[in-house]
Amino acid sequence: MPGSAIIDHEALGWAPGTVGELDHHLLKAPSVKLRGAHPGPAGDTVYCIDLRLRRPNAGESLGSAESHSLEHFLLEGFQRLLPRHFIGVGVMGCRTGFYLTLHNEGRRARIEDALETILRGVLAATAVPYARIDQCGHWRDHDLARAQAVAREVLERRAAWRDIA
Repeated sequence: MPGSAIIDHEALGWAPGTVGELDHHLLKAPSVKLRGAHPGPAGDTVYCIDLRLRRPNAGESLGSAESHSLEHFLLEGFQRLLPRHFIGVGVMGCRTGFYLTLHNEGRRARIEDALETILRGVLAATAVPYARIDQCGHWRDHDLARAQAVAREVLERRAAWRDIA
């Protein structure tokens, strides 16, 4: 039956019991988690990845300017590093992280490696990508220094990205 393919989450590197929605009381951060994998009728798959940078409901949310700047870095970075697979990235409404959407790329290691590369680029950056008035709808709402501080914190805890709950 089209669209009913079984996704082997473990083969892609995702631990059993961590895929899908989890109790937000238990979520740890920073972490990288598969929210869902949705097979299409032609054998393709859309993956939604939870890039959690702050613990939910713990008073650790991202501020507007640094989350906006990080979103721009993630947009530029995933477009560059995974151009055939990148669909989009968006800020979580709770401002504890980002949703990453990819087409036909769900390998945890590849996603984590790309995220690490992007965050290292944030540390070396002298400007936020796409932050000019002709590229951004709220171009003055950026904070490179705070984005770099968040990137540094997340990179320092790279070994814990798989510790979801």
